[in-house]
Amino acid sequence: MADIDYFFATLSPYSYLAGTRLEEFAAKHGATIAYKPVDIVALFGRTGGTPPKDRHISRIEYRAQELVRQAKKLGMKLNLQPAHWPTNAAPSSYAIIAAIRDGSGDVGQLCHSILRACWAEEKDIAEDAVIRECLEKAGFDPGLADSGLLVGAETYAANLEEAVDRGVFGAPFYITSDGQRFWGQDRLDDLDAHLAEIRG
Repeated sequence: MADIDYFFATLSPYSYLAGTRLEEFAAKHGATIAYKPVDIVALFGRTGGTPPKDRHISRIEYRAQELVRQAKKLGMKLNLQPAHWPTNAAPSSYAIIAAIRDGSGDVGQLCHSILRACWAEEKDIAEDAVIRECLEKAGFDPGLADSGLLVGAETYAANLEEAVDRGVFGAPFYITSDGQRFWGQDRLDDLDAHLAEIRG
């Protein structure tokens, strides 16, 4: 079992704003990460959430302000209304799952590269060329974009069921090996402190 089960969505701006801090904290504490991409819209539907476009205007407006504030605080470029969002998250998620199984590159870098492509580089992460570029940048064979579609679909669906069963309701979401749950990129410092406690 991994020290941290990381549930995220390749369409989530908050997963993007998490940056590489999870990987940095895991390295600091010698912790392992299990990457679990999920269908965030389906997760909302299963856990009482509402997709952004269907929320009350007050929530939509607040989200827009908060995303800008968080990006500025973190020094990260963010397109509040990306040219290719929403798009089909399945192809990028399947590629991540294939990369996890392959194990030859840097999964954390791949995840952030895909998220950055959507939220900072105005690229469509459903496009094969974009996914291939992200795979190659992270040290994987770009051909993984074409392989393992059936396994990818099965794992993607299984990740959703696991997320629902374990109390996940948004992204990014982190669960430690002792069952502590942390929701949101703004809780990464709390996760860091908890890892320090449990790993001594």
